[in-house]
Amino acid sequence: MAFGAAVMGTVGTLIGWFMGGSAIPITGALGVALGLVVGWLGGRRFLVSILIGTVFGGLLAWLVAGIDKISVGAGAGAAMGGFLGVQASMLLDLWAERKQAAPPEEPAVGEAGKVPGEHGE
Repeated sequence: MAFGAAVMGTVGTLIGWFMGGSAIPITGALGVALGLVVGWLGGRRFLVSILIGTVFGGLLAWLVAGIDKISVGAGAGAAMGGFLGVQASMLLDLWAERKQAAPPEEPAVGEAGKVPGEHGE
């Protein structure tokens, strides 16, 4: 939960900074509250994907368009990172569910617990 509060609180604070200094406490508090809820619900993979998307989006925008466009690139990267994180989480859950549903394969057992083909049969 602390990780969620830190990530979303930082995002909220930055949004407040872009909106104007008086909005920082409100947007920061909303970000912390949303981060606590997402962390409480177990969205650690989602938050990590947003964080990675934000960093890579900001870096790419800085390299391509200059320092003035870092905020736009970071926002777009966060959105894409969140989307990809949700999709990856769903796929990982689906694969884990399929592994649990599939029964383990056991060799065919003949009479008296012998496997056919063993000991000259």
